[in-house]
Amino acid sequence: MPEPGHGLPEKDSQMSDFVFTSESVSMGHPDKVSDQVSDGVLDALLAQDPMSRVACETLCTTDLLVLAGEITSNAQVDYAQVARDVVRSIGYTSDDIGFNADTCTVDVKLHSQSGDIAMGVDREGAGDQGLMFGYACNQTPEFMPVPIALSHRIINKITELRQTGVVDWLRPDNKSQVSVAYRNGIPVAATAIVVSTQHAESVSQEEINAFVRSHVIEPSVPASFLTADTKYHINPTGRFVIGGPHGDCGLTGRKIIVDTYGGWGRHGGGAFSGKDSTKVDRSAAYMARYVAKNVVAAGLASECEVQLAYAIGVAEPVSIRVTTNGTNTIDESKIEAGIREIFPLTPKGIIETLQLRRPIFRKTAHGGHFGRTDPDFTWEATNRAADLRKASGADGEPPEVQFIVN
Repeated sequence: MPEPGHGLPEKDSQMSDFVFTSESVSMGHPDKVSDQVSDGVLDALLAQDPMSRVACETLCTTDLLVLAGEITSNAQVDYAQVARDVVRSIGYTSDDIGFNADTCTVDVKLHSQSGDIAMGVDREGAGDQGLMFGYACNQTPEFMPVPIALSHRIINKITELRQTGVVDWLRPDNKSQVSVAYRNGIPVAATAIVVSTQHAESVSQEEINAFVRSHVIEPSVPASFLTADTKYHINPTGRFVIGGPHGDCGLTGRKIIVDTYGGWGRHGGGAFSGKDSTKVDRSAAYMARYVAKNVVAAGLASECEVQLAYAIGVAEPVSIRVTTNGTNTIDESKIEAGIREIFPLTPKGIIETLQLRRPIFRKTAHGGHFGRTDPDFTWEATNRAADLRKASGADGEPPEVQFIVN
């Protein structure tokens, strides 16, 4: 078990009852607008030149998008047009909702990658130093902790209802937050659910409350988790008309806990969006998730956290650590040995294994980078579980994973 303060919630018999909270935000949240613009630029470059090196940051505020960073590529891309297309697809198309893709100013301040950094990447080393974590567990079919899984489900449902026009008053900026009670270490109920949804002036709070309860929360959260004691906070200020970049300034990389495990598993601190896969902040975090998920799928543990760390210009990780919180079925050192045998952990090996030269990143920038079913999210596959089980010295085939909550 990790020492107190090491990030993973303690889940032994001495700390079996607790409440844990995670949040999610929609594609229209200003920070997520910035993430999607940055990844939209990345995808546009990769579509023409898969070897593009990209570090694109975006700021968005009222009537303004600013793109800054370093790009080295043979691609010819109209960055301002890419940014406008992304914002338009999110739904910010009218001055009436505070941000308009077609009339906002787009200021582009991009230049080439530093030659000092390029030297290390040219040798197939890591693009920077850093530490990355990956996590997986058997709490949900997403192999994710319940609080973040339910928060994402709520946001995904709101987005679906808005995009399909079920009601005409939903706007792009939405947030959710779910608090989950654990008893004897098992998730049993939602103690509080917070949903804030940007809306048109014309709709009443009573209508919003009823709609969110019946059309968003109830289809997204298991019925057994909604008890008489569950507290609901729907648009708790009473009004959320002004939202998106007009309501708050957005920046790339400011929702890294939403992007990962909702605070349940640790995060190394590096953001993902706008970075090509030579940046191990992104690619190694994806690989760590891939490894951890295969550990759980292999039946070697019911939860697993993997830490990787790198030095700039050096290919092999400087450290690998496996933590299973006492849920391991074989010794952790054997799991780590199996990981080293099965998974290539150099930047080049990660890129090739997970096929990270493809223009597939914009869709990672909303709804979470993990726990997704889209086949382009190659790091979500469990195709190495049997190989990992054998390499770790465990007998037999991987057992079927028994999820706690569906």
